[in-house]
Amino acid sequence: MPTVYLTSPPKSAKAISETLLEERLVACVNQLSSESVYRWEGEVHRDEEVILLAKTTEDAYDDLLARVQEIHPHEVPCIERFDEDHVLESFATWRAENVD
Repeated sequence: MPTVYLTSPPKSAKAISETLLEERLVACVNQLSSESVYRWEGEVHRDEEVILLAKTTEDAYDDLLARVQEIHPHEVPCIERFDEDHVLESFATWRAENVD
């Protein structure tokens, strides 16, 4: 089962998280404040962002990916998938029960 790493502007993070949860594309989203330094269109930028760690299932991943691309305010959103080699069985069961 994957965990999806996303970044978002602070103003959009809550709405993205709640949309994914309400649409049952995730069981949980952790939100962590961060500062990102990155290059965009030849210039270095420094922005406050929120890291979103979205707990989802293999079956819901493609729908989550499509939905984030629809609602994310960035032209090129950061979306990275981490596949788990090991996860606590009770957590995996809970996650699967809460994602459609």
